[in-house]
Amino acid sequence: MRYTQEPAFVLHARRWRETSLLVEVLSQGHGRLGLVARGVQGPKRQALRAALQPLQHIRIEATQRGELAWLNSAEAIDHAPRLAGAAGLAGFYVSELVLRLAPRQDPHPALYALFAQVRERLRVGEPLAWSLRRFERDLLETLGFGFAFDVDGDGMPIDPAARYLLDPEHGPRRQLGVRDGGERGRAATGRALLALAADQMPVADDLAGLRRGLRGLLLHYLGGRGLKSWELAEGLGRIGDGH
Repeated sequence: MRYTQEPAFVLHARRWRETSLLVEVLSQGHGRLGLVARGVQGPKRQALRAALQPLQHIRIEATQRGELAWLNSAEAIDHAPRLAGAAGLAGFYVSELVLRLAPRQDPHPALYALFAQVRERLRVGEPLAWSLRRFERDLLETLGFGFAFDVDGDGMPIDPAARYLLDPEHGPRRQLGVRDGGERGRAATGRALLALAADQMPVADDLAGLRRGLRGLLLHYLGGRGLKSWELAEGLGRIGDGH
């Protein structure tokens, strides 16, 4: 298969052999693709290397050969967001989530549009934690894992004064009584879930609980293996920034 003038976002790139890169992209028409970019070292290939930086929006020409596609050319469509600090870590996080959860060569235009949306939110500096919670919610929905956040798994309206665990098989499950601290720490307030359902930013404390609740949900779909961006956020003490 040949990919001609295919728009894509760069998710990740790493060195391969002496002069090449292995690049993961999220394409508009063909989903996530693994690319082999050969001979990218040297001053004459600077433009190509720049086009293959994470979060860069590019247009590619490539030929699929088995599991990977061989990149023939790539050109930048625009300038990648210049993100620093917590925002840079957020960019790494959203790319890593897509890389881990989206299968290769599975066309998903809605996921491509969702990534473009969160990339723009990071670019313009919208509230970071809220941008990430909206992305997590919409990512789960787009990949077929989502559920309603304004009713619990039994179809009962969410009580804003209660706390809920997000059960991947059941949906929001009301937490009854005082249980172990670990479970309580993973619970989100009903008020936060209702805000998420209405696409209205919760207050700061509710946002923190929502982050923990959604992380447990994501961890289930990640097969119990966490993300490098989570480890990095913890090491840098940036949990409060939304990761």
